[in-house]
Amino acid sequence: MWLTREQTGEHLPAAALNAWLFDEGSLTRRLTALAEGAFSVTPLLEGWQPLRGDECAALGLAAQSIGWVREVYLHGHGQPWIFARSVAARSALEAGGLHLDALGSRSLGELLFSDAAFERGQIETCRYPAAWLPISERAQALWARRSCFTRGPLQVLVAEVFLPRVWQYLEV
Repeated sequence: MWLTREQTGEHLPAAALNAWLFDEGSLTRRLTALAEGAFSVTPLLEGWQPLRGDECAALGLAAQSIGWVREVYLHGHGQPWIFARSVAARSALEAGGLHLDALGSRSLGELLFSDAAFERGQIETCRYPAAWLPISERAQALWARRSCFTRGPLQVLVAEVFLPRVWQYLEV
């Protein structure tokens, strides 16, 4: 389901979309610029819960491992542009000293990209399953990307789904 750039290949509809999906910089910074500063983060869900199978596999965890889950909307011009889901294993998060529960309406990307100790892993993309989206944004086959940010034993898996409203602002 999740594919690397090499595996995705010709399945992407446009080169401009490719540039957004595989950009290695901060999506928060890029969206803030696109929204001309009218950018905000709205937390939807935060807490300890069993991680999905694909998340456990990406983090090298046993199935149904408990982790911290944070789901947010990244808004541009007051509209949800991106649905983001970030997860980390409980044991690694507690040992790693990262307090995801204290972010509130701040962007996780802001934190990850301001700490030079975090290394970003390979970006993968997929057509995100509608069932994994909030009910208000359920749509089939939306493009998503994810990557794992690592600092020592701590791994934070971040998935970002491009919602339909963002396309009117992107040049794709």
